Formats: sequence, structure tokens, C-alpha cells
Amino acid sequence: MSSVTFEHVYKRFGDVVAVNDLSIEVEDKEFLVFVGPSGCGKTTSLRLLAGLEEISDGQILIGDRVVNDVPPKDRDIAMVFQSYALYPHMSVYDNMAFGLKLRKTPKEQISERVKTAAGLLGIEQLLDRKPKQLSGGQRQRVAVGRAIVREPAVFLFDEPLSNLDAKLRVETRANISKLHTRLATTFIYVTHDQVEAMTMASRIAVMKDGILQQIDSPQDLYDNPANVFVGGFIGSPSMNFFDATLVESDGKLEINTGGFRLEVPNEKVPEWRAYAGKQVVFGIRPEDIHSKNYAPPNILESDMTAKVDVTELMGNEIFLYLMSKDDKQFIARVDPRVRVSLGDEVTLAVNMANAHIFDPKTEIALA
Repeated sequence: MSSVTFEHVYKRFGDVVAVNDLSIEVEDKEFLVFVGPSGCGKTTSLRLLAGLEEISDGQILIGDRVVNDVPPKDRDIAMVFQSYALYPHMSVYDNMAFGLKLRKTPKEQISERVKTAAGLLGIEQLLDRKPKQLSGGQRQRVAVGRAIVREPAVFLFDEPLSNLDAKLRVETRANISKLHTRLATTFIYVTHDQVEAMTMASRIAVMKDGILQQIDSPQDLYDNPANVFVGGFIGSPSMNFFDATLVESDGKLEINTGGFRLEVPNEKVPEWRAYAGKQVVFGIRPEDIHSKNYAPPNILESDMTAKVDVTELMGNEIFLYLMSKDDKQFIARVDPRVRVSLGDEVTLAVNMANAHIFDPKTEIALA
């Protein structure tokens, strides 16, 4: 069993609590991604699991074994860092084999494991080269290969794609996802890039200020954020937020931001009515704000108008930076056939089926 369990784990650096009461159960063969901004505690959590930092309180289990006091080399884990950390004077083969040689693994077994890992990663032709003869993507694959040959119970990845260019990052994250499927073991991955998290993870743990905010599947995090932070962090561009009031009149419920009013669909009224007359934070994603002329069929739409401030043509879509009547800026992600100019007033169809409301004080989702 290569499950991993964090039980009420704390890490303190003096008065700073870097990890605050972290409790997570990572299932065997799961691909869990820690995501959050710099300083949120995600890398510290990974280092605690690896044994590179000492736990202040709580315990960590790998399988059924508590590993708090187990040395890193005996935890049956392998870690891939942001830095490739390859020995420049060694060949790719020797870099991948080095850890096995230290363990006095038989030469035949080393050769078999290295060649198998190289085949999985498509670097068989690079085994005789030195790191200086490799591209950044090739070096990263060698670093991953060095971890694979150890055949660990758990793979740990600490922002391994940060040094790669955008195109290579997309290609490499697809390769890591394939690798997880082939190896059928537990992957725990740390990144600040929510796109990496959404595309690779079976579950995502979102952290902020050392505290776990929410853990769920990528789709459920996107559809049902637990609070304003998760709603804003997951999704690109991020969710739009407006200070608003829920207003009820003539049996209808409306969101009133001062710059526009939107009717709440009947499906949401029973749940939202409890907050009628109260201040809320209204959240709507850019992809749920459409040009009226090109709105998808069968959405629960409510219309509004806004002025175009900036346009960004992306080829398959257009990002419109808009200004509401009360000078609140927000973003819409619209059909590429839309033709607008700066300063134009446009009519927008908002898909209220995917709207969210949050408590303005606690920032927790209300419905």
C-alpha cells in the first residue's frame, strides 16, 4: 500500500505557522496536487512528507507506517525538484543509476531499470550524453527517470515544470500524466499553476496561509468552490466578484450590484431566498458571461450592459475587459465572432445557472 496520510500536521518556524492542522488522506495510486500561491505551505507539506523538514505536531503515515522519525532514505519515496540537480560530469545513464549504485543494487538490475525508465520517458538515445548536451525538457525527463528507477511507493514532485518554456510545459505535464497511468503508483505534486493542477490531478488540495481551504476533484473545485479564495484561484481568467445585495420583489429574486441587476433563476431561488435583503459577494466566471448575440442555447440567462475597456483576441475566443455602470471592472470570455471597439456599450447574457454567492465577512460559499 502506498497511501499517504497527514494527521493534524503542524510545522512552525518560530512564531510562523507554515502548515496549520493539515489532515489529508491520499489514496493508493492517486494523483494529488497541492496548489496555492507562494508561501501557502504546499512545498513545506511535501518536505515534511519527504523527511526534509521536521514535523512540529501531528503525524504522517506512508501506508500503515508512521514515518515522523524515519530517515528520508528509508521512507520509500522519490522526489523530483524544480532544480534538475544532475551531476554535470556524469552521463545520463550514470545520473539515473547513481542512487541504485549507492544501494549496491546488482549491475544487471541497474541496467534493466535504467533502460526501462529511459524507454518510458523517450530518452533511450540520450543515455551516453552529459547534462550540458541536453535541453531543459530533456534534463527534466532525466530527473524524473532518476526517481523512476528507484521504484518507490510514492513519487513527490516539487514544481518540476517551472524552469520550462510554455510549450514544453504543456508537453511535459501530459507526459507526467501518462507516466502516472503506466506506473500505477501514488503521485503527490506541488505547483502554483492552477492549470497544471486542473489538467493532471485526480484531486486538488488548495492551500492558503498554511491552511487547507478545500480538497476535491478538479471539476468539483471549479463548480463548487468552498470560498472566495478557491473560486478566484481555480479557473483562468479567475472568477469575477461583485459586492451585491439580494433583492426580492414581486416574487422574484435579483442580484443588485449597483451597476447592474440580474434575475436569479427559479432553480436557485429556494436556496438563495434565505439571504434576501442581505449583503453578499456575487461570483461569476468569465466563461459564463456571453455576448447576447452569440450566447449558447439553453442557458439560464439574465441580461446586463457594460462598456468595453480592453479587448484581447486569443484566436478561439476573446477576453473582454468591461466596465459596469458603477465603474467596476470585470472580464468576459466571449465568442471570437464578436466585433466590438473600445468604448462600445455591449449587451451581455449572464448564465446564472453557474452563479455563486459568498458571505462578505467569512468569504465562505453560501449556496
